[in-house]
Amino acid sequence: MTAAACAGRVAEGDPLRFRAGLAAPPQMRDRLWPLYAYNLELARAAWGTAEPALAEIRLQWWREAVADAAGGGPDRAHEVAGPLAAVIRAAGLPAAALDAMAAARRREAWREPFADAAALAAHLEATSAGLMWCAARALGAPDAAEPAVRDLGWGAGLAAWLVAVPALAARGLDPLPDDRPAAVTAIAREGLARLARARAARAAVPARAAAALLAAAPAGGILARAVGDPGRVAAGRLAPSEFALRGILLLRAATGRW
Repeated sequence: MTAAACAGRVAEGDPLRFRAGLAAPPQMRDRLWPLYAYNLELARAAWGTAEPALAEIRLQWWREAVADAAGGGPDRAHEVAGPLAAVIRAAGLPAAALDAMAAARRREAWREPFADAAALAAHLEATSAGLMWCAARALGAPDAAEPAVRDLGWGAGLAAWLVAVPALAARGLDPLPDDRPAAVTAIAREGLARLARARAARAAVPARAAAALLAAAPAGGILARAVGDPGRVAAGRLAPSEFALRGILLLRAATGRW
């Protein structure tokens, strides 16, 4: 599969990141689509079967595919693994971050609950924050940008996780270590604090990497709604309207101020 074909998968399976990725220069978009398609493949591996052991085998396959690509081994004969390997080599992507994304999905495969807020925070760090850092790196972000990018990715990941709480619960996962209003408010405030910290360090992130960060655009509003009314989380009333989402993405893309 080509990077352009990966883009089709992302457009269907992850429309927010697809729209954000379109803000990248055309010649750089092909570095984003395989990464985002990889993230979708990990979700598919974790959730695509009711057999956790089978899900683990699939996730391990992806971990080995990343290790092969980073270590100069042969590309895997897979429609996403091939383009992903090309991006890993071309951009020098951190194999450890990509591996952590896959390893973290084991919890979802086994529907393991989070023991505490720290466990949920670690999951978001490995998944959403790691993916955003790899995407920013693919667009040329330097090492100095990593803390800001990861903070933004963590906050955006928490927002997406809170939006998904009803769906995750319906699939047998206990998505929050503590769903009492005070606990939900506290973690949403932490997400807002991380977004603010990332934006305070905006100067560390070059403009060429902005498209990798635009997917965080709706996160602030989502987290603010969770703080204002934590009951909206379980009720599934956090996501912005399609009209509002398009507006904020267009504004952030036009200004480059993620």
